[in-house]
Amino acid sequence: MSQGPPVVAIVGTGLIGASLGLALRQRGVEVVGVESNAEHAAEALARGAVSRLAPLAAAVRQSEIVVLALPLDAVPAALVAVEAHARPGALVTDVGSVKGAVADQARRLSPTLRFVGGHPMAGAAVAGPSHADPLLFENATWVLCPPPGCRLRDDAPEVLWLVETVGARPVVMGAERHDAVVAAISHLPQLLAVALVEAAADAGDDALALAAGGFRDMTRIAGSAWSMWGPILADNREAVAAVLRAFEDRLRAVRHSVDAGDGALATAFERAGRVRAALPTTSRGTLAPLADVVVWADDVPGYLHALTGVLARAGLNLRDVELLRVRSGELGTFRFGFETVREADQAVATLAAAGYRAARR
Repeated sequence: MSQGPPVVAIVGTGLIGASLGLALRQRGVEVVGVESNAEHAAEALARGAVSRLAPLAAAVRQSEIVVLALPLDAVPAALVAVEAHARPGALVTDVGSVKGAVADQARRLSPTLRFVGGHPMAGAAVAGPSHADPLLFENATWVLCPPPGCRLRDDAPEVLWLVETVGARPVVMGAERHDAVVAAISHLPQLLAVALVEAAADAGDDALALAAGGFRDMTRIAGSAWSMWGPILADNREAVAAVLRAFEDRLRAVRHSVDAGDGALATAFERAGRVRAALPTTSRGTLAPLADVVVWADDVPGYLHALTGVLARAGLNLRDVELLRVRSGELGTFRFGFETVREADQAVATLAAAGYRAARR
């Protein structure tokens, strides 16, 4: 790396790309944006997520780090174009949620291409640069999947600098292991949420009318867009199929225990309770609830009290409150959880009318 901050090219200025650009620019980094969507490009530039915009070839030639912040199905073509124009020694990474396929392609393209796959465990149910958040990655886990034999601190320190600069925590993992893990903790829950909603719908309208908090909590992610999930499930087909087969076996065992009325279910409940209680609560994961509102707040005493007072006077009931990220004396971010999407939208409008900045997540 050069003595000063490296120039970073971000290819794609959606939620992740623009949030990354905002976070880097707050720290004095020059960011060159590449965006084919004219509306996104204008918004990213207006919000200051990029220093300037450029065609892909020019942006890549000017940059020491290239980040592919694109949908999974757009990464292969972009990787070919980047490889053709990257300056010698440039570091290339991506932010996709499946790592094996793109890692294989990078190895096939060029033995000298310095590519390290990346997956920031941060996101939202909304898209586009208008929802970008410079604190999106604060305290988030950012998985890095270096090629075999690559020691990041020695061979690719730029990618560690990138992750740590925006406040994320790097976790190194092989691409195959990463894909198996996200299949279990992200892709399987998404499919189960869809299946649960379909099963309830098949039970009839009266069943859906009785659906309460537990069902809604378990199925909150069922409304995620197929346009995003289609490429993910296609790229990670083998790992998802494997975890589904394992889940089928587990579900079959549960059914047998219900039929037999034995003690196996009690043991399963106890173990699940222990595992669930041990889940980390201080870092971000891969699933973002759909009825959440993020509020940007000043780090001053009484600010949260004022926010919740505005919501209470509007008759909006909070189900959950979480301090997502904060820096002393600077802007912080709260997550407010609501029972329904309608309430979340009402909260955004109410807070905006009161002079606060809020957005659906």
